Amino acid sequence: MSFDVICFDCDSTLSRIEGIDELARRVGMAEEMSRLTDAAMNGLVPLEAVYERRLSLIRPDQDSINWLAGLYIEEIVDGVKEVFASLLAQDKTVHIISGGLRQAILPLAQRLGLPESHVHAVDIYFNEDGSYLNYDLNSPLARTGGKATIVGMLKTQGGSLVMIGDGKTDLEAKQAGAYVLGFGGVVDRAIVRETADFYTAEPNLLSVLTHIL
Repeated sequence: MSFDVICFDCDSTLSRIEGIDELARRVGMAEEMSRLTDAAMNGLVPLEAVYERRLSLIRPDQDSINWLAGLYIEEIVDGVKEVFASLLAQDKTVHIISGGLRQAILPLAQRLGLPESHVHAVDIYFNEDGSYLNYDLNSPLARTGGKATIVGMLKTQGGSLVMIGDGKTDLEAKQAGAYVLGFGGVVDRAIVRETADFYTAEPNLLSVLTHIL
């Protein structure tokens, strides 16, 4: 199949990390956060039930977000740069749709040649001294069904659309009429393997190209 609009999740898809879990590890709360993330990504609890709780416990500051931005780039999944270069060279429209923190993802997106307007994630806000203030409480991506909302908005611009990701939230794109390609190269989730329109467990993202071009 060939798609006009290609959308990628970020965590465990473009980068080998789960950003919120890394922020938690940095402040000694790794185990508890990992359990919450897994519960949300496997569809055991709604995303909104854990989103506010995770951030209010971790309270990431500006320095933490800058550190995480570097880690996203450092832990980039094999083949990502080549995939983006190939898609953009063929004039495909590429977006990142993530429930992660937007300011931490933007530097990776920039490296991959995406404009900021093509990065859909949750904004985080800081006090003047750089300490944590809050996040965008109105962001659809901080709650269940958010990726379907963003995909639906993108689909109104025309063209066939595919969503590529590793988690239960990526499957929501189906609600908006998108094709979902499950990527299990970093984390293999049974619900994604069994429900996605197509699934690959290859560790290199290049494995998706033949299914989207």
